[in-house]
Amino acid sequence: MSTKFERSVTRLIGSNFMAASLLVFAFSGASLASPESAAISTGEEVRSSVSSHIIQGGRDNSTVQNKTTEEYGALKTTGERSRSGTRAGFAKPGAGSSSAQSTSFDFWIYDADVQLFNDDDNDGYFYGVDLLFDADTIYSEADVYAVLYLSFEGGPWNEYAVTEDFTIFGSSASDEYVLVTELMSGYPTGDYDLLIELFDTFDGAFVASYGPDETSGLGFLPLEDFNRDAPVTEVVIIESHGGGGSLDGWLLSILILLLLISASRKIWRHRNDSLVRIDTPPPAWRTDRESRW
Repeated sequence: MSTKFERSVTRLIGSNFMAASLLVFAFSGASLASPESAAISTGEEVRSSVSSHIIQGGRDNSTVQNKTTEEYGALKTTGERSRSGTRAGFAKPGAGSSSAQSTSFDFWIYDADVQLFNDDDNDGYFYGVDLLFDADTIYSEADVYAVLYLSFEGGPWNEYAVTEDFTIFGSSASDEYVLVTELMSGYPTGDYDLLIELFDTFDGAFVASYGPDETSGLGFLPLEDFNRDAPVTEVVIIESHGGGGSLDGWLLSILILLLLISASRKIWRHRNDSLVRIDTPPPAWRTDRESRW
């Protein structure tokens, strides 16, 4: 009997110890889940994004012609910001231009605007970029494509997306191109400028550009990637003051002791219940009745 009693007490102590261990683990985990520990290094992080392409019709056209996934090397944040680091610096001059880095008089970008979306942590920085631009030409029609860049805090231009080939019709407004991009990784929190470079599909010549120098709407865009936009869950820790730490320890010890006493009493009753029933003498009325017979 003593062996089973000891095992029962051991199981009870073990279960209470396990519960206390889980409580300590949860507390330590909550302490580690701080914003500082959730910070993401910007070192050699690969940049990735997902884009939806809407060709012609602007934002009124809800039909997405294509979806693409872009991956680039780590974001360049230091150095000179110039066209020599973009595709325009390596492209041939377009018709009506004097050099590769100067735009053509035969093509131009009439207008562009950006709408930002997706700010899950409500810190004022977004990972969604909805870009609309309208390219025009002196010709009745021409096939072109655009390369898009982001500059972090005034640093070098970093290519982040390329459009599909699309057709523009003179100075028509019905050939607007919309590129909706979600920055997934590799873009630290900060202010970005956006640049559009337009190229002739036929020979790859650089023909036009549009950026923060042409409109303030493409400058100082508050952006960050999806990984950095995750909502931060606040952990509330209740602290007791006034020397209550030792008192809490005594209360916990008393509680464990009461549980042990209760368990031991239940075990003793279970083991000795049958013995009590056998050894108890029968009542007097039953003895008298049996002696009469």
